[in-house]
Amino acid sequence: MEKDSGVYVRHILEAIANIEEDTAGYDFEKFRTDRRPRQLVERNLEIISEASRRLPAELKAQEPSIQWQAIAGIGNILRHDYHETYPTVLWETCKKDLRPLKDAIGRIGNRVGAVRRRKAKRT
Repeated sequence: MEKDSGVYVRHILEAIANIEEDTAGYDFEKFRTDRRPRQLVERNLEIISEASRRLPAELKAQEPSIQWQAIAGIGNILRHDYHETYPTVLWETCKKDLRPLKDAIGRIGNRVGAVRRRKAKRT
């Protein structure tokens, strides 16, 4: 059974929030030498990758500035080429790529009502 697109939007936003929290207070050197936040980032990028694959193409087409294929692909790299995961790539992804993705997913979420439903459940 196919899930509502809002579920995947929420998964992506939650994974981004996890990454932001898990890397707060870190600079690259501290991140590079601490295995725990790197592994947390890797896992959340895998979630982002998988959830992005499940978003309908028509929703992704509304955000052409996002490199959807690269997002989907990073999950494969992390799962299959884990031994070649470089801290620099993870750090750059966190610091350069997540903000535009978060903004785009927020807009998609607004279109499908995912963000409003999530907030409504908290009150």
